Amino acid sequence: MDLISTVRSRAFAGALERSGPVGEATPERIRAVELHAYFGRTHAVRGVSLGVQTNRITAIIGPSGCGKSTVLRCLNRMHELVPGARMEGRVLLDNEDIYAREVDPVMIRRRVGMVFQRATPFPTMSIYDNVAAGLRLNGVRDRRTLDEVVEHSLRQAALWDEVKDVLGRPGTSLSGGQQQRLCIARALAVQPEVLLMDEPASALDPASTLKIEGLARILRDHLTIVLVTHNMQQAARASDYTAFMLGGEVVEFGPTADLFTRPRDPRTEDYITGRFG
Repeated sequence: MDLISTVRSRAFAGALERSGPVGEATPERIRAVELHAYFGRTHAVRGVSLGVQTNRITAIIGPSGCGKSTVLRCLNRMHELVPGARMEGRVLLDNEDIYAREVDPVMIRRRVGMVFQRATPFPTMSIYDNVAAGLRLNGVRDRRTLDEVVEHSLRQAALWDEVKDVLGRPGTSLSGGQQQRLCIARALAVQPEVLLMDEPASALDPASTLKIEGLARILRDHLTIVLVTHNMQQAARASDYTAFMLGGEVVEFGPTADLFTRPRDPRTEDYITGRFG
């Protein structure tokens, strides 16, 4: 058995089997069209066009510095918050351009939530207040409503049973994996349509990583998820579709099982077999 066959059969076969079939195609929730992103004079993302299907998990993989996290931040207008950053092209959410002049970026970030690489619970807030923070910013004051949404969000994040008796403790008192699930609950509380996850398990132990991946697969019944990861096995386990980026461009995109077992581009094959990256 050659190297490529060995890698495919051992490293990914089990993960792909666990991820399950993609099933029928669903309508696109987000589409990037000829997306270019810059940091000052640095051209970080070059002409990316990519469709993200509703209620599916789309992974973006590639070596460090390839532009995958920048693409993610362009999908909810976080990129423009970086000093000196700009973008060109269009991002369509339900066929509406989120960069149109009349569109409120705050509303876009509510509809397209984000979970970052490192857990970022608000350090001065309790577990309860961390989850309720977005609701309160949106004017929700009724305690009964807050209680219901906090519990529902923590249940969605598979955290309720672990924290229901300690909701008044600081969010930072939780373990790393619990803190990341708390941040997911905080994002879910404002009922986003899309959840962007930027390396959400990179700082976690294997057990916590599997919990995050399992949670993502459960959430895809209600949400559209875009997952940036440097971990190819994680992409194979958790995603329905995968995009491989290199040098700011999308080299290949398709169903995860196809990309990992039958890559069309030799650069994709070189990356997933460990020849570079």
